[in-house]
Amino acid sequence: MTGILNFNEAEIQAILLSIKVAVLCAVILLPIALWLGYKMARYDFYGKPLIESLIHLPLVMPPVATGYVLLVLLGSNSAFGAWFYDVFGIKLAFSFNAAVIASMVVSFPLIVRSVRIAMEMVDTGLEDASRILGAGRMKTFFRITVPLAMPGIISGTILAFARALGEFGATITFAGNIQGETQTLPLAIFANMQIPGKEAATMRLVVVSVVIAFIAMVLSEWYIKKMKHARR
Repeated sequence: MTGILNFNEAEIQAILLSIKVAVLCAVILLPIALWLGYKMARYDFYGKPLIESLIHLPLVMPPVATGYVLLVLLGSNSAFGAWFYDVFGIKLAFSFNAAVIASMVVSFPLIVRSVRIAMEMVDTGLEDASRILGAGRMKTFFRITVPLAMPGIISGTILAFARALGEFGATITFAGNIQGETQTLPLAIFANMQIPGKEAATMRLVVVSVVIAFIAMVLSEWYIKKMKHARR
């Protein structure tokens, strides 16, 4: 039993790295999803079905294919990847940045869809009333739309966090499996599964993954329930 609970340095690094990647993914995607979700919920424009399809494309694409597309577009040999490195000195592919980008791409459809649905449920009459009373568009958005859509926003953020926590295919293709830099929990689990005698280590990491995801979902449900109770 003691051996099962004895985490080594590589496992701790994978756990902390996964949490860091998932948190960064959710934090970066949230403002983008708020803006895009609002636009998709409130406006009809030319090419909207095409944009919707592009947003949801990572949901239906194989994650490995998504990672390969990212590698082609942002890799060191690509025009943008090479330019970005020359200008900013930041390497995108096979780095921590790549792990975050891969997680963001595969999580993006989940958070945008949740935010959009939540904002579609907000009564536009309340937004109109706010503007009639003198509030500007931005003030109405942050004082009326966002608070009323908050349960969906929170749910989408948690979904993005959980999806980033479990991302494997796009990450291993675009970021690689570099211990201490890009080796997240799923990649560490996969690596341990390839080595005989690593069953205990694999189980440790699987349990940690389940526990973190479960805690995130419980906190999300608790917060949403608290908000609904406060509104009543």
